[in-house]
Formats: sequence, C-alpha cells, structure tokens
Amino acid sequence: MPLIVLALGAYLAGLLAGFAKSMLLGAIVVAFAPAVGAARSGIVALTFAAIALAGVLVARTEVATAGRCIASALSSSGVSVVLEDAAAPGVMAHGHLAACSGSVSIAVEHGAAAPGATVFTRGAVVRSQRGALVQHASIVVTRPPPRLARWRARIGATIDGTFGTDAPLVRALLIADRRQLSPELRDRFAAAGLAHMLAIAGLHIGIIALTVIVLLELLGVPRPRASLVSMIVVVGYVALIGAPIPAVRSATMLAALAFTRSAQRPSSRWSIVAIGAMQPVLAPGLVLDVGYQLSVVGVTAMIASGRSARRLGIERLPIVPRMIVGAMYATTIATIATAPIVATTFGRVSIVAPLTNVFAGPLLALAQPAMLFALILSPVGLGHWFADAAHPVLGALVQVADLGASVPHGALYAAPDVMDTALGWVIAIAVIVACASREWVRPTAIGLGACAVLAWLPFVPTRSGFTELHMIDVGQGDAIAIRTPHGHWVLVDAGRAWRGGDAGQSTVVPYIGRRGGELDAFVLSHPHTDHVGGASTVLRALHPPLYVDAGFPGPAGPYRVSLETARDERVRWVRAHPGDSLAIDGVTFTFLAPDSAWTSHLVDPNLASIVTLVRVGDVRMLLMGDAERAEEEWLLRHSPDALRADVLKVGHHGSSTSSTDPFLDAVSPELALVSVGAGNSYGLPSAAVLRDLASRGAQVLRTDRLGTIVAKTDGVRLLVEADGDEWELSRGSQPSRAP
Repeated sequence: MPLIVLALGAYLAGLLAGFAKSMLLGAIVVAFAPAVGAARSGIVALTFAAIALAGVLVARTEVATAGRCIASALSSSGVSVVLEDAAAPGVMAHGHLAACSGSVSIAVEHGAAAPGATVFTRGAVVRSQRGALVQHASIVVTRPPPRLARWRARIGATIDGTFGTDAPLVRALLIADRRQLSPELRDRFAAAGLAHMLAIAGLHIGIIALTVIVLLELLGVPRPRASLVSMIVVVGYVALIGAPIPAVRSATMLAALAFTRSAQRPSSRWSIVAIGAMQPVLAPGLVLDVGYQLSVVGVTAMIASGRSARRLGIERLPIVPRMIVGAMYATTIATIATAPIVATTFGRVSIVAPLTNVFAGPLLALAQPAMLFALILSPVGLGHWFADAAHPVLGALVQVADLGASVPHGALYAAPDVMDTALGWVIAIAVIVACASREWVRPTAIGLGACAVLAWLPFVPTRSGFTELHMIDVGQGDAIAIRTPHGHWVLVDAGRAWRGGDAGQSTVVPYIGRRGGELDAFVLSHPHTDHVGGASTVLRALHPPLYVDAGFPGPAGPYRVSLETARDERVRWVRAHPGDSLAIDGVTFTFLAPDSAWTSHLVDPNLASIVTLVRVGDVRMLLMGDAERAEEEWLLRHSPDALRADVLKVGHHGSSTSSTDPFLDAVSPELALVSVGAGNSYGLPSAAVLRDLASRGAQVLRTDRLGTIVAKTDGVRLLVEADGDEWELSRGSQPSRAP
C-alpha cells in the first residue's frame, strides 16, 4: 500500500479522534500510527505519528472555532442562517450559520423561505447535539437562493413534469435530491442494501462519464478528446447538483485516473483513492460526513476485495460465474466494511446486499443514461420518450429493493452505541486489512474477537434513567412506544398493514427488538388498519401479557385477527375505561377516554379512540390516537383539568378534523408530534393545524420530515432526538411574535 494512502489514513484517524473530543482516543491514534509506519523505517514511523497528531490538533481547533461561533449564536436572540431545505410554519428546517459552518435547526412559527435562501431568524436559541436550535422562530428572508440553487430547483421542476410518478426516485438518482422520497421507499432500499444508490457517488458518475464517451466515439470523436469532454460534462454535472461530497470525490478520482492515463503514467488504485479522499485536508469537517465515509470506505473495501479475490482464484472462473461471484464477493466485503456507518445511519445492515446489488447495478446502468437524456431533451419536447423508456427499468429497480427488503431476516437491525460502533470499526478495519494483506491470520483473529464481544454486549443490563416516547416512523399510521427507565415497553398502536406485510413485522418489532427489553402492554387506540395493522405480528413476536382496547368493534380485518392472536397467545384482553391506570417503573398511564356510554351511539371508530395520559414526574404526555372534534369536546366537558400536557401526540395525523382551538388551549403543549406518511394522499398534516400549534408556542415535529422522533424525560427535563440531532426543549417559553 503506497505511503500516501497510509499517511492520509493516519491524518483522517487523527481528525476523527479530534472531532470525537476524546483525549484517550486521540492518544491511542497517535500511539498506533507509528506502528503502521514502523515496517518502513523509524523516520516514517515518527512522521506518521506527527501526521496523526496534526489531525487531532486540526480537528480540535475546528471544534473550538465552531464552539465559539455557536456560543455567539446562543448569546443572541437572532441569527443569520443559510437554509438547506424549505421553511414554513410548523416545519423543522435545517441550515448552517451564515458566519460559519455551525449547524442550525429552526422550529419555524412565522415566515417561509425556499431552500438556499439566507434568513434572519429570531427565537430561543439553545444548544443541540449538532450545533444550535432556534425554537419558536420567526424568519425573514435577507437573501434569495443563489443562482445555482435556483437552477437546481428548475431542474427539479422539469423532472417532476417529465417523469410523473417516477419523479421522486429520479430526483434522487439524478440530482441527489432525496427530500421527496417516501420513508417507506428509503427504508426498503436500506433493508435491501441499496441505500448507496440513492446518493450520487462513483457508480452514477462513472455511468454518466462512460455514456458521454461512448456517445462521442459513435459520432467519430477520438477517444482522448471524448474523455476530455466527458470530464467537462461530469464537472458541470457535479456542480449543477450542488457538489455533494461523494460526487466530488468520485469526479476527482475520475479526473486523476484520466490524467494519469493520458500522460501514460498509470498509478495504483490506492493512490487514486487517496487523491479522491483528500477533501478533509482542505475542509476537515467533511471527515464527519456520512456520504464521504461511505464512499471512501466502500471504495477501499472494493479494492481490498479485488486483491483477496485474486488470491482465492475467483478470476480463474469462467466469465459469467466470475462476474457474478466477483460482484457478490466484493459487495460482501464492502457491506462488512461499511457496516458501522450503515448501522449508525440507517439502523440496519443488509444481509442480502451482495445478491440485490448484482441485479440492481445493471438496472441503474440502463436507467441513468435514459434519465439524463430525458432531462436534457425535455426543453425541446422529446424528454418524455426517454422518460417512458426509463420507467420500466426504474420499476424493476424498485422491485429488486422490494424483494430484497421482503426476505425474512434479510437485514440485521441495530441501534449501536459508542462501544458497538467502536467494535464495528475494529471488525471493518480487520476485514479490509485481511483482504489487502497476505498476512491475514492476525487481523482475522482480531475481527473475530471483536465479533464475540459485540455479540455479548446486548446481554449486559442497562438502565437509562429516562422515560422515552418513541414515535416510530411507520408511514401513514401510528406506532408510539414508551420505554421506562428500566427498559420495559408499552406500545400504543402498531402501524398499518398491506398485502404481504405489515408495519409490525417490518418496523415495530425490529425497532423494539434491537433496543432490548420486554413489552409489558399493547394499547390499541382504535381498530382502523393504520393503527391495528401490525398488532397481530407484535402480539406473536413480543408476547405482551396485556392487550388494552377501547372495545369498539371496527370493520378492519386486522382487528379481528389481532383479537384471535391475543386469544391464541394467551394475552389478557381488557377494556379501557376513563380513569383506569397502569403504573410501570414509575411511569403512570391513565386512560381519559372513551366512555362506554359515549361510544354506544357512535359509528366512527375515530371518535372512540383511547386517549392516554402518560405522566413521569412533572412531565405529561397526551396521546390522542385519531380522536376528532367530537371526542375533544367530550374530554373538555368531562376532564378538562387532565388535558394539560407538555407533549401532545397530535390527533388524526394532523387532520383539520382534530386539534380544535379550545382543545389546544386546554392542552397548551410545548412539543407537538405528528405521525404521518410522506406524500400521503390525504394531504396531511393540515397546514392550518400546523399554524395553530406553532402560534401557541408548540415545537412541531413530523415523521414524514424527520423520521422516528424520540422525546426523553427524567420527570423534569425534556430532551428531543430527531433527524440525527438532540436538544433540550425550552419549556415554558412564550410564542414568538411575527416580525
């Protein structure tokens, strides 16, 4: 392996240790770096130690600079922010401080702005895990989006008009815009091991470059000139889509490869990878970018797998078996190597990835040129021809993802902590070293040892000290899981069902299972399919001793099946009455509705939803199911004093049939959670409801924008986790005033 690769690895390891803010980890990296270079010479060993130490110091300097910038923002009531996505009342928008690269999230109450715009925002600024959060924010646009952002928006609009229902997927595959992808589709791609295809990286860039070269050569352009033109096209394309980090890395590698070939000075693959991975030398913070990490580690693993494949004799196989076995072997090594990153980001590692990639790769190679030509020719009215040609290929790609995601136990679910992630990295590095080196016994032994420790860790008992409300992202449906400080669970609803599957099987059971602990009770708010669809699976898999139900019969077949499953699994069924309570590990669950006399004349199960008040010390959480206006009025008549809550699970997915003004005045929530599916056909949540919640000072979080949301409390403080960030809720804040 070239010295430049080893030196860059030492620097990147130093950066990661420095950004981790761990003196121990930094010392380990600096001490280990000389051991890597000791095989060359003493001077090389000392140089590597100095490079690793430089990485640690650079990262610590970056952290200190960002900290000062964030501290300055925290001390002010208003900050200037460059938005990364659209902002509107009731939306959690993301961006970075205009004065530095500090990350900012904005809980918008007043104002709206487009992605890329610079806004001045006022509100309560608090520190979050990623940087800062502006709560109860009002925003004013001070600078419109830059020209490149406006071009990208117009390209997105062209894609929408040309590709119809395929547009969200085409946006992801062509311009790296994944905002319109439904969580269900992203989840299926992740479970099938195809999540990397939804980010513009080496595969996409290579396909585009090769397409341009082949097209120009067919027109008679000489190969050197065609290669030059393809590089110009690739650079323009990467700039136009916003220069995502993996795409920049891939374009850099492609340019370096083209240059060495044209100069007839071929270089090793390791050196090309090092050149592409040097972005953090200029911008150290990029080493923390998930796209950068996946791209670099994935390519490194592929090169290492190629070396071990030659030693194993795979290249001696006939051409067709060689291509299939070689692709599966390379993907397997890449899957293992990137597992720590994938598990932390997506909560799962696909086992079927080696197989799904064999089929998905050629489909993407067919679809990418068709999509590109459709986009280019849309202004002259010919784009729809290529869009129609791409449609069946895109459908086949989605079908591969669906089939891969539906394989039983095809993905390992994980919720890694720091120790899990560290052990995962030990395994990943051991696999890469074992493949790249002839001395494979020692790294293999180290990797197996780390695997043994990783398998033992889940059996170590833990206690968090917090009660956690997990609003699990199940698309258009509800699944609310409350975890007590001792790790026991109460599940309220289990998501929807569909032909051949349900949210209990695909999401809820794995979600609870990978976090550990027993399910003490299942509560069904009402018998509509988007709430009861996964109940039967949950009852069979997690065996709760108690099933709490409103006792209101519904037309949904899954409801009947859930009752039959409860009978077969000997789960005790009880009917909820107003005032009934459960107490588990200091957490009290009180059912406020429905009343049997009230439900006797009803025909709509929504109006007979179980309303649950969860109390932990001074913190109160109100779960409304799909309760609508009539049931809210009943609650206001019979138990108005019980409705005040710090956290509100908004009724009926944010529909305008719920969340009336008198009800919201009585609840006065600090945090409002909306469980809703992306791009749902009902148009939920209602913009009016979001405005009403924001105007009362509630911080509104939605699963269609943020995925699964977690609210944690020790009975006094209230912490929130969403979209990879964590912050403490500013309780008792007054709503901001419109500027």
